[in-house]
Amino acid sequence: MSLTTIKAAIRDIPDFPKPGIIYKDITPLLKDPAIFAEIIEILSERYCNTRPDYIAGIESRGFIFGAALALKLGCGFIPVRKAGKLPYKTVSESYQLEYGSAEIEVHVDAVEKNAKVILVDDLLATGGTAVAAVKLLKQLNADIIGVEFIIELAFLNGRSRLDGYTVNSLIT
Repeated sequence: MSLTTIKAAIRDIPDFPKPGIIYKDITPLLKDPAIFAEIIEILSERYCNTRPDYIAGIESRGFIFGAALALKLGCGFIPVRKAGKLPYKTVSESYQLEYGSAEIEVHVDAVEKNAKVILVDDLLATGGTAVAAVKLLKQLNADIIGVEFIIELAFLNGRSRLDGYTVNSLIT
């Protein structure tokens, strides 16, 4: 299977969630077990020599790919959630969106000092959510060894906000 096959399976939904936006729908990637498995295989191959202690997945689609990657790599999974969704003590980080602000959280005991962590999400746009997630994990003294995305919207230049980190995307 090729990246062309993966790219072809991504569905564009015009004017969702609001007019002028072209939403990148990843549900066809999840529907096809061969494509989903190939994505996880590609992501895992990057870390065969540098095993992480944890995969941190950003709510909600980052959970899907992150949990599967954690299982494949034999490491733990850390949910990075919207504010108010985690039951235990948390640390939080606010960030700006194109249409307002938001806040994400992780549990205070999500990661041990110097643990190697890979951050995963489905899409890199402006980078605000990913930067906030990196800041959260750094508050807990994590060692971010990679930031992985399935899709990158390069024209929004979100990668530049993650300067200093290894950033990969399957589809640009």
